[in-house]
Amino acid sequence: MTGSPGLDGFTRMLGILFGFVLLVWLSYRGWTVLVLAPIAALLAAGAAGEPLLHHWTATFMGAAGRFVAQFFPIFLLGAVFGKLLDDSGSATAIARVASEALGARRAVLAGALLTYGGLGAFAAFFVLAPMAQTLFRTAGVPHRLIPAAIALGTSTFTQSALPGSPAVRNAVPTAFFGTNLLAAPGLGLVGAAITLAFGLWWLRRASAAARTDGEGYGDSHVAAELAADDLLVRERATVADAFDPAEIHRSQRSAELPGSPAAVLPLLVVIVVNVLLSSATPAQPGAGFYADEGVRSHAPASGAWALIVALAAGVVTTAALNHRRLPSLRATVDAGANASALPIVSVAGLVGYGAVVTAMPAFGVLEEWILSTSGGPLVSLAASSTLLAALTGSASGGLTIVLEALADDFLALGATYDVGAELLHRVAVMAAGTLDSLPHNGGVVSLIAVCGSTHRRSYADVAVVAIVGPVLALVAVITLGSVVGSF
Repeated sequence: MTGSPGLDGFTRMLGILFGFVLLVWLSYRGWTVLVLAPIAALLAAGAAGEPLLHHWTATFMGAAGRFVAQFFPIFLLGAVFGKLLDDSGSATAIARVASEALGARRAVLAGALLTYGGLGAFAAFFVLAPMAQTLFRTAGVPHRLIPAAIALGTSTFTQSALPGSPAVRNAVPTAFFGTNLLAAPGLGLVGAAITLAFGLWWLRRASAAARTDGEGYGDSHVAAELAADDLLVRERATVADAFDPAEIHRSQRSAELPGSPAAVLPLLVVIVVNVLLSSATPAQPGAGFYADEGVRSHAPASGAWALIVALAAGVVTTAALNHRRLPSLRATVDAGANASALPIVSVAGLVGYGAVVTAMPAFGVLEEWILSTSGGPLVSLAASSTLLAALTGSASGGLTIVLEALADDFLALGATYDVGAELLHRVAVMAAGTLDSLPHNGGVVSLIAVCGSTHRRSYADVAVVAIVGPVLALVAVITLGSVVGSF
């Protein structure tokens, strides 16, 4: 007696769901994604009766390899640039000057300058946390608000909304939509303004309420050293950012800080070169996919070339301006290069897993449901990007999984609704940057640990500035984009 088609389809979908639950649960208990991702992929393939070794060596490794080939230069140069800024004292000098000039709550803008200028979010955490503790203590603002303030400046609008953002998640759609990093700049600025204004309003409201209640700074300790060496934090962090925390305190830091011009110039070089070259990169909508022996693949991400050149220019500028302040240039470069290796392989593993899942027959049901969501392609794209980023704990990984499977469908659907590739790009990136800040996210875990706080004390405020604000901005961008189009 043979099983019914309905029961067979349920078994196949159950294999996908079980593999995904296993991946999420064990990864956030400290198991490495490098092992969990292929196991979860093989569970999905086995439940579907598909050939296991083929999907591991061809589908899984093919997608993972394409991700590495596309984005390794960004991971590598970004990590080396961040380490040079850290060891030369440039990042500390910028954060100190900006924080002293702006005050405790507005010190978030120091983090915004650092991350929009090319410093990775995790590297910024270690620079900003000790200074924020001093500023907040002097101002009498509760220590529990420090993670929220740093998250607002480093992990929200500069990563997802600001046009030209050097974040990996902003580079991912260029490979699928033929766009560049400046996609929908006007809408991006609107989203960034809403996120920043809402976050600053919340921090001001929270600190005022604390002052009314007589709550002072409270107790804390500098936990950056401990957090960097915590293996659990490391495993979670490396799927959420392009920098391995274990390398943050390796090599030698300069005992002397550079002046403000020398500290800021490398960031300005990255920003200017990135914007100029992105503006000169022609978009190629619809050129994202080609067939290769039945495996869906994507063309080279020429839209990300601007960021590669900009980061390389930033590396050269930082090294040239600070060669006397870098105790060991080789050790610094080595540490930065090493810091890029584990994150890109971890995220590539998630992408490989997603490729196997989307190749399963049962995924067709989920694909049909996603594309038929009421509200058109923008709502469908936002919902799927948000969900995958939340479940994987990685904005870039979740976004790549969605676009690897559905980018050409969204382009076709967008053409039907008169929605351009640039608008799809901006909505996808902003959506991936919302629920990726759930409590289990590696960035959130690392940030709270570095700041010497706990989820119980600080997560509620982090959620408001890193989830509620970006969601409001996303809704505004989708609404405005649906009415007037991309600008």
